[in-house]
Amino acid sequence: MNGYEKRTQEKINQVLEATFHLMNTDAGIENLTMDEIAKNANVGKTSIFKYFGSKENLIQAVFTHFLEKVGEAAHEIIAEHKPFEDTLIALSQNKINYLEKVNKQFYLDLMDSVTKRGDDGLSLLMQQYIKESYNIMLDLFHRGRKEGKVDLKYSDEFLLIYFQALVEGISSPHIYQKILPYNAQWTELLIKGIAPCK
Repeated sequence: MNGYEKRTQEKINQVLEATFHLMNTDAGIENLTMDEIAKNANVGKTSIFKYFGSKENLIQAVFTHFLEKVGEAAHEIIAEHKPFEDTLIALSQNKINYLEKVNKQFYLDLMDSVTKRGDDGLSLLMQQYIKESYNIMLDLFHRGRKEGKVDLKYSDEFLLIYFQALVEGISSPHIYQKILPYNAQWTELLIKGIAPCK
């Protein structure tokens, strides 16, 4: 990366960071203005349009960046090769940690964004997030089977459908507002549900 590209990337990061902080308020995205973003990012408004094209694209970029950071942290947890239960708990805690960094309105705006239906039934952002999550979960379930913690009677296909049902259920507006306080119990129930019978 040459000097110009590096400066451009630094400005893009400034805009993403400033926009994240502005979105992470009780006002959310509804009253967010490009003037406010430019002022807080210390970047010209024309540069923001040059980088992102529109306010909507910028908001999507902030949500994508946030989910990518959650995903990167999840990959780091998987790479530690801890036992199955410890890894599943760490993955749940990772999500909790990231969700604790945002207020309720940001979370609601994020979920509204990722659950908006396109022609194919899901937003591109949700498709990417689901694919990434499933790959992580498949790695984890393969580890769980080797450790005898995941019942062998459950195929990869079944487990992915099971998780898809969970993700889509949690993504429903009347559910995702209520689920956050119960993350630990949710994880415990999941571990017990897929464990071999004794």
